[in-house]
Amino acid sequence: QVRLVESGGDSVQAGGSLRLSCSVSGNIYTSYCMAWFRQAPGKQREGVAGIRSDGTTSYADSVKGRFTISMDGAKNTVYLQMNNLKPEDTAIYYCATVPRGCREFSLLVRSTYNYWGLGTQVTVSS
Repeated sequence: QVRLVESGGDSVQAGGSLRLSCSVSGNIYTSYCMAWFRQAPGKQREGVAGIRSDGTTSYADSVKGRFTISMDGAKNTVYLQMNNLKPEDTAIYYCATVPRGCREFSLLVRSTYNYWGLGTQVTVSS
């Protein structure tokens, strides 16, 4: 069983920074992937950033250079550091994982993941 719990969402001004955390518990094996997705009102859930067990990362074009995904060495927490936030970043952010059998090219594809957190709200005002 795998459990993911997000935290760190908040309301910030444009240009500000925020770090989201996802607490991970359960059995994680080799070739795993972790990712952050977001969903704004009336829009589809989209992949933001993903990281594979070998260190490979992928980012949506809209966040490259501003967001960074990382994990601690014990795989207990996955982070999303968000800098220079923009109003269009406003969304509910979800963390997700597939504990085994993940491939790099699908890091930002929703169907890759089979465990999801319940989300944390990020609101950016200008």
